[in-house]
Amino acid sequence: MTTTTSTLARVLRSRRVVTPAGEIAADVVVAGGRITDVAPYGSVTTAVGGVQDLGDVALLPGLVDTHVHVNEPGRTAWEGFASATRAAAAGGVTTLIDMPLNSIPPTTTVGALHAKQDAARGRVHVDVGFWGGAVPGNLNDLEALYRAGVFGFKAFLSPSGVDEFPHLSREQLDETLAELASFDALAIIHAEAPEELDAAPQRAGRDYADFLASRPDSAEAVAVAGLFEAARETGARVHVLHVSSAEVLPLLAKARANGVRATAETCPHYLTLAAEQVPAGDTAFKCCPPIRSEANRDRLWEALGEGEFVAVVSDHSPCTVDLKRLEEGDFALAWGGIASLQLGLPAIWTEARRRGHTLADVVGWMATGPARFAGLRRKGVIAPGRDADLVAFDPDAAFVVDPGTLHHRNPVTPYTGRELTGVVRTTWLRGEVVDVDGTPRGELLEREPS
Repeated sequence: MTTTTSTLARVLRSRRVVTPAGEIAADVVVAGGRITDVAPYGSVTTAVGGVQDLGDVALLPGLVDTHVHVNEPGRTAWEGFASATRAAAAGGVTTLIDMPLNSIPPTTTVGALHAKQDAARGRVHVDVGFWGGAVPGNLNDLEALYRAGVFGFKAFLSPSGVDEFPHLSREQLDETLAELASFDALAIIHAEAPEELDAAPQRAGRDYADFLASRPDSAEAVAVAGLFEAARETGARVHVLHVSSAEVLPLLAKARANGVRATAETCPHYLTLAAEQVPAGDTAFKCCPPIRSEANRDRLWEALGEGEFVAVVSDHSPCTVDLKRLEEGDFALAWGGIASLQLGLPAIWTEARRRGHTLADVVGWMATGPARFAGLRRKGVIAPGRDADLVAFDPDAAFVVDPGTLHHRNPVTPYTGRELTGVVRTTWLRGEVVDVDGTPRGELLEREPS
């Protein structure tokens, strides 16, 4: 049957539309910024806004990245809302949630949240939400921040790397989780145990093995075990950020089996890079927790395929070039963070395809899963009623990563020179093409009430 749409609509047609039912040939009808229909391929013959046929280029829902350090205000030289959201759009990310550090001030009070929102307003090319921060001394600010619209609260169990965002002791963690449980807010946790870090050997220099030894698997495992114990005692919802060590996985399974409300994420760099590949002195690879062994990476992939992680997100944590100490190559001195917001989709797709996974799997990990985790009900899925945040992705095209083509403020990436498969051709935000050189049209998001 032939269908004609006479409303002010446009149609995006592809033989590879990734929907909750899997990959199908379909016509996606868009009107008023929303998806109004997913019709059989070729069934919509006319539309006021036109019909665009993508052929074999895949149509994906816009990615949702819930772990991005934008750093504005205060450290805008590291990254900013304009540059970060340009990179996001170029990488197929249509929604991101900003971390409460490394901006100054950090998002630990309502006033600081308003400062973030003021810095972002009118400058974002994709939709942007905000996490709050839980630090020593702001226990009485948490509920007000939650009511002001933050999506939950990040805390560190070890030093964060910036003085204005100190970590929580175990006693402070217990108090924080009890407070968050009282209004059912989510706690998202950087889990490394300071006592394990302090006991590990600390050697400066260019040898990546020395840096890796300084942040052992036990640091993650001990911290996560303590976190889950605190969550069980308080009834709080907890989420383990950027899992790098597979030693966390049995702890996660045990906690869930015991009724703890626990989830976890991992990141592209832990799934696509390995310690054995890190050249001596190449501090672009430094992050905390660290990139671990190939065998560890295989265990993370196995867990990902089994549904143990709710999301694969970037932990985009850039800095200025000088802080990476690239000339000295000293892993002990360099800032720890990977800039990959623009490259996450092709990086993951390259490795996922090699391991036998599908585009539908990738969409689940990078769009549907994180949207569900963050409570973004209109995002992450191609289905009627959802925002028309869409990505034309050529899954067979290849390219070599050139830092000069990235929109991140500082062109430092461990993917330099790496051939990746999968190219973002076009990104749409609420049905309109995102022009990274044009007027920003992104919106500031607040947490949707439960």
